[in-house]
Amino acid sequence: MPTHNLPPALARLIKVVTWTENALLIAMLALMVGLAAAQILFRNFFDISIFGADQMLRLLVLWVAFLGAIAASRDGKHIHVDAIARWLPNRIKSGVVAVTDLFTLTVCLILAWQAWRFIQSAQVSGEMAFGSLPVWVAALILPLGFTLIALRYGLRFMHHVQQARGREVAE
Repeated sequence: MPTHNLPPALARLIKVVTWTENALLIAMLALMVGLAAAQILFRNFFDISIFGADQMLRLLVLWVAFLGAIAASRDGKHIHVDAIARWLPNRIKSGVVAVTDLFTLTVCLILAWQAWRFIQSAQVSGEMAFGSLPVWVAALILPLGFTLIALRYGLRFMHHVQQARGREVAE
């Protein structure tokens, strides 16, 4: 989504958030690949296992998946069905896309709220994911991810509404 029509402070914030998302995604993916490779080598050649590696890998898969979904939502490069919208004129298409953005925003906010409720109940339970890592810390990506995706769709919604009103040029 273009940031040239946004206030400069918001555009800078979006760039910082984007850079942070990319850095976290790269770091966690590298950690995941490195940990999996080390686990395979240690098991096959030394008959030992890295304590907690399997649980950590499962957690990293969750985090990488959510960070990937956040990154995909950045420029609308997620899975979507646009069989009808692709043949519509730009202004009408922008209106249809705005409606789907609003629907996605609403669903993500509901999921973020429910994920936050899960975090709160996990804090009360005191359950551990593995080692001394509480479940609620391990699952923080759930409300964070859904909230960031919702924010992105909020920005996309406003952008597509402006396009539908003829105030911005359609891509």
